[in-house]
Amino acid sequence: MADDQRGPGLANPPRRHISHDIPAEGQDGLFTQSWFPICLSSAATSTNVRGFEFLDGRVIVVRDEHGKAQVLSAYCPHMGADLAAGHMIDGQIRCVFHHWKYSADGRCRSTAIGDPAPEAAKLFRFPTQERWGLVWAYNGETPHYDLPDMPFPDGELVFKVRVLPDLPVDPWIICANTPDMQHIKTLHGINIEGEDQHDAVEWTDHSLKYKFTGIYSNGDKLTNEIGIFGPTLYWQSSQFGDKWFGFMSPFGLPRPSVSSLYMVVCARKDMGTAEEIDAWLEFVIDLETKVVSEDVHNMLTMKFKPGVLTRSDQTLARYLRMMKTFPRAHPSAEFIK
Repeated sequence: MADDQRGPGLANPPRRHISHDIPAEGQDGLFTQSWFPICLSSAATSTNVRGFEFLDGRVIVVRDEHGKAQVLSAYCPHMGADLAAGHMIDGQIRCVFHHWKYSADGRCRSTAIGDPAPEAAKLFRFPTQERWGLVWAYNGETPHYDLPDMPFPDGELVFKVRVLPDLPVDPWIICANTPDMQHIKTLHGINIEGEDQHDAVEWTDHSLKYKFTGIYSNGDKLTNEIGIFGPTLYWQSSQFGDKWFGFMSPFGLPRPSVSSLYMVVCARKDMGTAEEIDAWLEFVIDLETKVVSEDVHNMLTMKFKPGVLTRSDQTLARYLRMMKTFPRAHPSAEFIK
């Protein structure tokens, strides 16, 4: 058919320009070098060994004799037994198979048969920290950034933590919601005052953060400072009327294309009685649950492929560029698989 005989609906559409060069978690066996939440603090005890999926492998979480949480590779270097099936004996992890014992620094301290502990019998010890009711592990040997602070010291805050269902996407895809200013206005229905402040976004090599004042569709007004740290933590400090709250959503990575989700809310201890603070935090949980549910529905249905962007996507575009070059490694691979 000649070109002039075709109707406008039959014209060849332009090719869609899609960016394919943002590595997926686990691609080529590598994962972003980030802080990942592993479990609730309550799961880490000095009397039990707990096992968890992490980075397409398996780790254990214990507490040492000083009560400090530690994340270690799960498999005994002797014959590969899962140490999560073992026991804590006098502050040491005892393998259930041959009763080799490991301290919380990952070193084999003794064998039950009396042979000297082999020097090479070591567990991979992840950099570990405990904050906001969660135990975190860093994918690497030396962290290149730390977890952020709220505007107030942790000791002045009350925290509540919720565990949410897993999502079938990598954490960095969920974090892409934060620099996506279009989605804040459209999906969440927040009317942001003034123009998008792309030039006012604070960037580091691992984070972004910016402020805005907005009005929900129901008329509630709030002033937000929001950000992401690594591709694994959404962070928010909000003034809602005359009250302040903090909100975070950390994302774990048990295996590629699966994010474990947590919700952390906090308020100042001097905001009222314990009952009043608890009621406020429950209100915040309900408020943020509505927002999260909107994102969850999208994450369950979308096929994330960055394509044609507009001027409203300036911050999102820079985030996507950051994710293309974010450091990746997997030094624990031979230990946790």
